Amino acid sequence: MSLCLSFRGRWKMGQKNSLGGSSQLPKQDYKALRERCLMEGRLFEDDSFPASLCSVGSGPLLRKLPPGLQWRRPPELHSNPQFYSADTKRLDLCQGVVGDCWFLAALQALTLHQDILSRVVPLNQNFTENYAGIFQFWFWHFGKWVPVVIDDRLPVNTAGQLVFVSSTYKNVFWGALLEKAYAKLSGSYEDLQRGQVSEALVDFTGGVTMTIKPAEAPGNLWDILTWATYSRTLIGCQTHSGERVLENGLVGGHAYTLTGIRKVTCRHGPEYLVKLRNPWGKVEWKGDWSDSSGMWELLSPKEKILLLRKSNDGEFWMTLKDFKTHFMLLVICKLTPGLLSQDVGQKWTYTMREGRWEKGITAGGPMKSPRDTFWKNPQFLLSVWSLQEGRRFPMPCSVLVSLLQKPRHRHRNWKPHLAIGFYLFRLSKHYGDQRRLPSEFFWKNAPIRWPEAFLTEKEVSQELQLEPGTYLVVPCTSKAGQEAEFVLRVFSRKHIFHEIGCNSSAVLSKEIADENEGQDEFFTKLFEKYPEINAVQLQKVLNHMTWSSLGSAQPFFSLDACQGILALLDLNASGTVSIQEFRDLWKQLMLCQEVFHKHDSSHSGYLNRTQLQAAMRDAGIMLSNDVCQLMLIRYGGPNLQMDFVSFVHLMLRAENMEDAFQNLTQDGKGIYLQKPEWLMMTLYS
Repeated sequence: MSLCLSFRGRWKMGQKNSLGGSSQLPKQDYKALRERCLMEGRLFEDDSFPASLCSVGSGPLLRKLPPGLQWRRPPELHSNPQFYSADTKRLDLCQGVVGDCWFLAALQALTLHQDILSRVVPLNQNFTENYAGIFQFWFWHFGKWVPVVIDDRLPVNTAGQLVFVSSTYKNVFWGALLEKAYAKLSGSYEDLQRGQVSEALVDFTGGVTMTIKPAEAPGNLWDILTWATYSRTLIGCQTHSGERVLENGLVGGHAYTLTGIRKVTCRHGPEYLVKLRNPWGKVEWKGDWSDSSGMWELLSPKEKILLLRKSNDGEFWMTLKDFKTHFMLLVICKLTPGLLSQDVGQKWTYTMREGRWEKGITAGGPMKSPRDTFWKNPQFLLSVWSLQEGRRFPMPCSVLVSLLQKPRHRHRNWKPHLAIGFYLFRLSKHYGDQRRLPSEFFWKNAPIRWPEAFLTEKEVSQELQLEPGTYLVVPCTSKAGQEAEFVLRVFSRKHIFHEIGCNSSAVLSKEIADENEGQDEFFTKLFEKYPEINAVQLQKVLNHMTWSSLGSAQPFFSLDACQGILALLDLNASGTVSIQEFRDLWKQLMLCQEVFHKHDSSHSGYLNRTQLQAAMRDAGIMLSNDVCQLMLIRYGGPNLQMDFVSFVHLMLRAENMEDAFQNLTQDGKGIYLQKPEWLMMTLYS
């Protein structure tokens, strides 16, 4: 008990807010601590999150722990520990005894985007060079990216097996260490027992979450998923409430990661499939299009080989129809709100303001009657403009408002979220008063948007289509007198947003840098003209693209090269690629351009054997010296150097072969193919 009291006392290093509880982590300088440990020849021990039961928590989680719990560092658990390995498959994490499937589902989504992952998880950390037992991670915490420093002591059982998150590759530890950092941010491992996928997605990205109830989804849900899957989004979902494995293989009240979608061509017509992963790393769907389903026989041999993996690894396919039936929530987190709007070619901007509800002062509660205290809530002025100001009838402005409530205690689950929401009022065109609006205003003016229900969520957001003008945003809790701090964000094409009545000046919105700006417009225009693209059309598209990273060495794609690329993408042997397949290609092309440019140090437009091997390794494909030499003979020129077009073809083929092997192998060492399958994989691709 004394340890726990000491532990809680240490958190008082953080600044204490006026609402009670400590709101901040202790400030720890990672570089200074690491240098000091190296100088003194010792391994770091984090006194603010000690290797004891206090860091685990004091609730039901303690009953799940194995007897004889120990804390060990990765070098004590494996002879060759690695922090992170690009050689491993991305979906390699498995949940432990902590009930944090929501965290793992979000984390699995994070691994699908290397650039976003590296923002949260600095991948240059290791257990060899200048190892001091100290690691650092970054989380977006209510408007700021904050570092979290931990030591690498992890809880294990008497056999030396990790008790919480682990990797299927027993010598890889980044997932376990990230979970520890997130537990420290949240207060303890116990505080990860309950949560929503959306919470972790926001903490990993600072993005905007969009929640859809699949059963009530609009008719264009497949289009939404298509745009989301092939842009910078992280997607999670949750089944209907319950705590057991159902007969169909799904787990009730459980979070999953949506890892892909696919429109396949069956003999009776198209079928729309979604690919999901259980954070447990096992226990899968047993219905149509599951690993053992006979539905796979309706596909071409090649499509079946490249999509179906008969392995109890927690990943499976199901139809969109079944998904809408069996899943309660779909959560899409995007780094910019572009997914939510059809206007393209313009940049997004955002503004963020912090506020608080204080009892008797600004905790006015909801709008109920003329005599209520609603007018006391914080009031924010929002002015939005149309980008086509010269038009006689300006188009509505796409605006997204996000309200996040801060935790009311250092331990995120000790005080549950309040039910929150916001109201929106239209103000007169010439409103310029900076004083708070009195109660009389709310008697006479009805809101144009209001909470259909107050939600006990970390974030509540709403997409709005507003006429250009001035508006009032009023965030509140479901009951007057409830205290909490909050962050209010506004995203639009052009706006000004600030709080009134608190001596704050107007804050101009900041532009969001989106490296995919214009990409959606390009896809839309292209596929309005060509619903399906053949090799000739693909050649025109690729040769009219500007490959910015390649400088003056712009590539030329021959018709033969485009036919080869199309054969690798065309799973149903139609001779064309759809927008979905082209988006797959686009992502691969951007990766190819990045790694080719990085390793073409002389900017010659060619890679030699050493450069090729390094480029493939960066892309997650390992080639031995002998195989690399053979690839140069097959795809390179007479001087055994490879240009960009040949590199693209090699990358696509290697990725296909890796997927086929992983899907067909039973033991990870070899595969068995029938003759038609062998011919399909070798001749056609």
